[in-house]
This record gives sequence, structure tokens and C-alpha cells, in this order.
Amino acid sequence: MKVTALALDPIEKKPLARYKPGSMILSVGSVGCTMHCPWCQNHQIAQPQDPQLVPTREISSEDLVAQARALVSEGNIGLAYTYNEPLMRWREVLACAQAIHDARLDNVVVTNGLIAPDKLAQLLPYIDAFNIDLKGFDQSVYDITGGKLDTVKNTIEQAHEGAHVEVTTLIIPGVNDDMELLDEQAAWLASIDKGMPLHLTRFFPQYRYANRPATPLETLYRTQEVASRHLDDVLLGNV
Repeated sequence: MKVTALALDPIEKKPLARYKPGSMILSVGSVGCTMHCPWCQNHQIAQPQDPQLVPTREISSEDLVAQARALVSEGNIGLAYTYNEPLMRWREVLACAQAIHDARLDNVVVTNGLIAPDKLAQLLPYIDAFNIDLKGFDQSVYDITGGKLDTVKNTIEQAHEGAHVEVTTLIIPGVNDDMELLDEQAAWLASIDKGMPLHLTRFFPQYRYANRPATPLETLYRTQEVASRHLDDVLLGNV
């Protein structure tokens, strides 16, 4: 696997609030993404102008397992595939996830949800938890980022059948802060699992949206109020 970042993080940083809270997880990132969000916080590795110029090192699955095992004494529970979009190299993730699983450690995937059902089905037996980014509940948001809302919805439903799932939505003024759509999103998530954690996070100006205003706190609190009509576990981030 081509690795750009490798760090031991709190599980809550993924973010996962309800999966083994208080634990640590070795987190690995590579290069590239299947979307092109203009507000990307990791654009240096997810959307580099020239991927060949991004510093990487090749680390085998065996070496990642060895490093994960060595950090168990520091609270590590396994390996998280994160920072960029891990599932664009789903075969590498599968090979590593199998090795981590065989070592009786946990696999966590942080993803935008753009993966075909047959590929996800091959991964699911080895993945313990997902955080899936739901950009918004209207295709117009995905027209900005690339991708299909229906694909992401399918990923959330399918992943929930075999793993712990939490969902994150970054609330961006003028992009996905429509309260009626957020109400529809929360109702849909609740139809899968009323207890599914939903992280609503505050946007700060960056990358191509550097001149956009940050999400007003009042807006974020309102989104939590709306989503909580349907879901039992709505959390705020970046506040």
C-alpha cells in the first residue's frame, strides 16, 4: 500500500463516537479520492495537482499488521483506513483487512461511500466499523462533489447489515443546510436504525471554499434539533 500518513489516533477522531470509545486506532492514508469536494480538508493528499509528487512510502499488509500489534500496549485496537478515500484501492484494503482480521484486530473504514455493492460485499466480512460521509440528501450536492447519492445510500444500508455504522454530514451554508432536506435525511437514516449516530460538523473555510463563511453555530444547533426528531444520537462536531 502506498502510504502518505500513518498515526495512532483516538477512535473519536474518525469520528466514531459509539464504537469502543476511549480506544486508540492506528490510522493509515494513501493518495487520491473518487470525489472532488471543493471544501476538502485533506486536499493535499486527496486531490493533489500531481499525485506523483506526493511523498509516499510502500508498506506491506504484513508490516501494517506488525505495527498495529506493536501498538496494542498503547491502546490500539486495529487499523483505520482514512485521511483520503481508501476504497478507491479497495483490493489493497481487502488484503490488509483480511490480515488485520486474522490477527484478531479491528478494521475501521472512513469513506465517502462510493463503492459498488459487489465490492462492498467482499469487504464486509472483515470490517468492524464504518464512518460514511453523507454529503447531503439531494443529488445537487453530489453534482458538486462527483458521485451519486443513491450509491452512498446503498452503501450505508449494506454496511449496516454487517458492521457498526456512523454517518457524518459537514453542514455548509448554501450547499446542504436546507432543513427540510436534513429532516428527510434523518428520517431515512432512522428507517434503517433510529440509534445510528449522525455527526453534524461545522464547516470552516478552506481549499476552493476558502472565501465562504463558516457555518453559524445557530445553524448547526438547528440541524441537531431537526435531525433529533427522528434519530436518538445526533452529535455536533467542530464546535
